Amino acid sequence: MLSASVVASVLVFVPSAMAADAAKGKEVFEQCSVCHNADSEEKKMGPGLKGLFKKAKMANGKAPTEQNVKALINAGGNGMPGYQDLLSDEERDNLLAYLKTL
Repeated sequence: MLSASVVASVLVFVPSAMAADAAKGKEVFEQCSVCHNADSEEKKMGPGLKGLFKKAKMANGKAPTEQNVKALINAGGNGMPGYQDLLSDEERDNLLAYLKTL
């Protein structure tokens, strides 16, 4: 039988084992790069995403929090299609990890 401290230790390490992968997120971003620049703030079809998580607000006026960016990716808007059904949760998490590196 496992002790409570062993179970607690396992629970602490599980999330880090499933951490998002920015390199895989860069691969997911390839489909986004048709409309978005990753290396500049210059607008393509959509806004440039360089420094996205360092900005005070996104083009939609909301703060660039992980939750708000994920909601925008899922729902789309302003000409961008929603990716709720096109990306897996893992792909979205990896994409967010990549966007944080820009």
